[in-house]
Amino acid sequence: MAGPEQWARVKKRLRAELGEDVYTSWFARVDLEGHDDGTVRLSVPTRFLKQWIQSHYRDRLMGLWQRECEDVHRIELTVRGAMRPAARKPAESQQRAVAATRPAGDTRPIALADPASRQAALAGLQPVAQPERRPQATATQESDVLQGASLDPKYTFETFVEGDSNALALAAARQVAAGGKVNFNPLYVHASVGLGKTHLMQAVAAQAKASGRRVLYLTAEHFMYRFVSALKAQSAIAFKDTLRTIDLLLIDDMQFLHGKQVQQEFCHTLNALIDSARQVIVAADRAPSELDSLDDRVRSRLAGGLVVGIDDPDYSLRRAIIINRVETVRASYPNFTIPEGVIDYVARNVTASGRDLEGALNRLIAHNQLTGQPVTQEMAEATLRDLIRSVEPRRVKIEDIQRVVSKHYNVTKADLLSARRTRTIVRPRQIAMYLAKMMTPRSLPEIGRRFGNRDHTTVLHAVRKIEELARADNGLAQEIELLKRMLDA
Repeated sequence: MAGPEQWARVKKRLRAELGEDVYTSWFARVDLEGHDDGTVRLSVPTRFLKQWIQSHYRDRLMGLWQRECEDVHRIELTVRGAMRPAARKPAESQQRAVAATRPAGDTRPIALADPASRQAALAGLQPVAQPERRPQATATQESDVLQGASLDPKYTFETFVEGDSNALALAAARQVAAGGKVNFNPLYVHASVGLGKTHLMQAVAAQAKASGRRVLYLTAEHFMYRFVSALKAQSAIAFKDTLRTIDLLLIDDMQFLHGKQVQQEFCHTLNALIDSARQVIVAADRAPSELDSLDDRVRSRLAGGLVVGIDDPDYSLRRAIIINRVETVRASYPNFTIPEGVIDYVARNVTASGRDLEGALNRLIAHNQLTGQPVTQEMAEATLRDLIRSVEPRRVKIEDIQRVVSKHYNVTKADLLSARRTRTIVRPRQIAMYLAKMMTPRSLPEIGRRFGNRDHTTVLHAVRKIEELARADNGLAQEIELLKRMLDA
């Protein structure tokens, strides 16, 4: 029998499978309303949330519920605001009371739009007609919308270190920050984690704000939250009107923008700003063409501006980043010094990103200040041993492949290991087996055992099938390359 205890276990599994961020975004406000005759009734606060869960998580919810209660065969999602029609009864009773005070034959509509009209009507007076109004953004609403995400004061153009790998992105960002004629719109910056795209975005936002422009800097997740909240509060029109009055819109982490309705609204806002010569900057961890979760129209609009990438820093840039950071540290610790040999050692061995370089230097600073020992080659090697080891190419595990494939295709790991033969399960399972053969040293029998104790011939068939399909289908080939990059990241 489905009940609160079973629902608690279903939510616990959802949190474990989807991760805390996704669970909080889509399931934290889902409530169990009831259950009978094999139907589980869940409620959500907004229609948008209902549509999103139905489109993306209905099968997963059903699978988790059926693991708890085998007799569950249907999940019904309702919007909580639509479940309480009784709330209208007081207004209906007022209308009946007002109707009783009016002359016979007077069939004009009764307007009860505001307290003054209601009092006048109940006193037998003619209510004042209320003009139809379009919701407008109040000063408080506008302030909330324009507040945006907080900016880190350290992220300025002065603290950004230029090199061959980021020179074009920096030049474009400086021109946008300076204002004037809009030449690159939208400006799209893409880079892996820790290479400086957020630093550039916030530097542009800070300089533009200082010059008096109306600036809004948001992460994609923040944008989704604001839009969903506006829908819930029935102030979506005011939200959209305010967005389209700004001079510069910056959206970071575009790869996390999900939901058909949210993407449509973002696309409308993007078009409105660009058509009115307002500047838009977008940042993501990959190029627009690789953002498979985005609507085609959004990808096309983003690719229609200037797309610039930031590559991994080379040795000279890594060294310059360290020197720049040391000079900044000396403002707080005047006696801190680091030998040239140690700078070379760190620049040669910490190669992943500028963020890792800063972490390495922070360790050296902490060790020096807390122990009083000078920074030497031996101390650096001992302090950074695990960090340097972590930047070596990591070995992909079959568990990693199963996790990434499950999340990408919106299936569970249990589905991949099960005996189910539906197309929505078979294809992801075959791709996961193919990736396990290509990216791990495991043998075919070992891979088969890790996929529900399947025979090695099943794995071999899956590998050959995906190879054949990828040769004929460029879209599938690109999808597999995306999964490989996600696993290598």
